[in-house]
Amino acid sequence: MQSELMKLTDVSLAYHTVTGETLAIQDLNLTVYEGEFLAIVGPSGCGKTTVLSLIMGLLSPSSGGVRFSREGLRLGYMLQRDHLLDHRTVERNVLLGLEVQHRLTGESRARAFALLDKYGLSEFRAYKPQQLSGGMRQKVALIRTLALEPDLLLLDEPFSALDYQTRLNLSDEVYRIIRGEHKSAILVTHDISEAVSMADRVAVFSARPARLRELIETGFPADMPPLLRRSQPQFHDRFDRIWKELQP
Repeated sequence: MQSELMKLTDVSLAYHTVTGETLAIQDLNLTVYEGEFLAIVGPSGCGKTTVLSLIMGLLSPSSGGVRFSREGLRLGYMLQRDHLLDHRTVERNVLLGLEVQHRLTGESRARAFALLDKYGLSEFRAYKPQQLSGGMRQKVALIRTLALEPDLLLLDEPFSALDYQTRLNLSDEVYRIIRGEHKSAILVTHDISEAVSMADRVAVFSARPARLRELIETGFPADMPPLLRRSQPQFHDRFDRIWKELQP
């Protein structure tokens, strides 16, 4: 039995403006387990990214709660854009989060550089971001996030700005890195194929206010890469189930 890492219990969130109240999330219950890769899909504007903000503590729920399995659990957030600083080299971009959190030591520096070596970026350490492809920039952003040793990675459409072929290749690489580092992850995406090919379970949200409509197990072995999953018969079955759930 997998142990719980994070749990949303009866979470609702309402935005208050001068024109009134907008309910963004209603009675949402969702659990993430140790070592799990969970994907969230739903209609545009339904509140998927808002859920990540609630988990990060950037927003507070109007009711309900977000609970972690242990105190001090570390979160890593990877955004749609890589947000690499153009005036810093790859290696200095990777160290940025550690610097900001005042956690840059000889040991943490060595660990960050070991990640660059392990995942094929060591020869680009002195490059500036503008010298890299879009896929490589996102890979550097992931290494920067992993250097902080997060227990749970929050991935907010990290491939959306990339062309289709790069998205496919990078999803394989990102999956391999996350599994290789034994991390838990939540992926927010509009792409059903991406969700099914990368996740252990897919949470399907309703239109706003976001509610959990369905939790679908993908059923793939953890060591099967996303590209290979796309050619399996069950891939199409899971895709069709999610597609139907998303219809109005």
